[in-house]
Amino acid sequence: MSLLVLSAPDVDAIVSTLSPEDLQLLMAKVFFRLSNPLWNTSISMPPRIVFPTANHTALFMPARIGPPSLTKLGDTAIKVVCVPKNADPRGLPGTTLVLDEATGGIRAVVNARKLTALRNAAASLLSTSLVGPSNPLTVVSFGAGQQIDAHLDLHIRHFPSISQCTIVNRTLNDRTRSLGDKLTTRFPHVKATVTIREAVQKADIVICATSSTLPLFPSSWVKTGTHVILIGSYKPSMREVDRALVLRSLSHQDEKGDLNMEAYRRLLSIARNPPTVIDDYEGPITLFKSVGIGLQDVAIAGAVVDKALSLGKKIGTQIEDYDT
Repeated sequence: MSLLVLSAPDVDAIVSTLSPEDLQLLMAKVFFRLSNPLWNTSISMPPRIVFPTANHTALFMPARIGPPSLTKLGDTAIKVVCVPKNADPRGLPGTTLVLDEATGGIRAVVNARKLTALRNAAASLLSTSLVGPSNPLTVVSFGAGQQIDAHLDLHIRHFPSISQCTIVNRTLNDRTRSLGDKLTTRFPHVKATVTIREAVQKADIVICATSSTLPLFPSSWVKTGTHVILIGSYKPSMREVDRALVLRSLSHQDEKGDLNMEAYRRLLSIARNPPTVIDDYEGPITLFKSVGIGLQDVAIAGAVVDKALSLGKKIGTQIEDYDT
């Protein structure tokens, strides 16, 4: 049996062939399987294994989507991520092992440094398409890492109406400038700025991908109808928005509310001791909160491997007779 190895450049080349529509459809299939009682009996997502090493915290995250799945037999993978004690501007080192369901061997080794951001961005784009503004004009992002890069790329490609993008970061560092330059080159019709209050007040979409422990902006800055995406806060001590903004999303009623309700349930832990009155001048907004799940890793890695194999030997490295 041969083994396919996909490096970071290989993954970049494959991902460039996947459209925003393809990616959000992939995530829609994952969430459907997860939320539908008739289908979720054949999925497995055990708790991740976490332990410290000398310089990192190692995370092992297995998951499986059984039949009927993206492939006939099923899709099984384990992602290994190491969170460094000192921040790395390249993001978190990650690798996904994709199993061969027929033989039980390893089908592929995939560099997953950027795939985590991509699957999160695809899920967020799905939320915007379902409950966000249909023709957004302005986007504000908090953060300048790979999560924001992937989110802005997919949203701008999917919504040609977007004409202004504001990038807010704690410091105007090289990473922030690099992201601004990349967006300007990739999307010359989009104006990129690095201001904050007026940008938030005008924003149709706000994307937050930070580790902040304090709200990044007050609810009063956010206009009625804005779609807010929260990706960064993954610990109870972290908080990217204030309680008032969460309550404004809870007050929103929409006929396509299944996705909203899932987000609401996850946000209840953030809205501790909520007040009973919401300011009259603050209208409803929509809100999507997620830090991702293992099933998304299985889906995105499987899609990348399938795409690579469909190209024959044009991409990736095939190790022949790996398990003869």
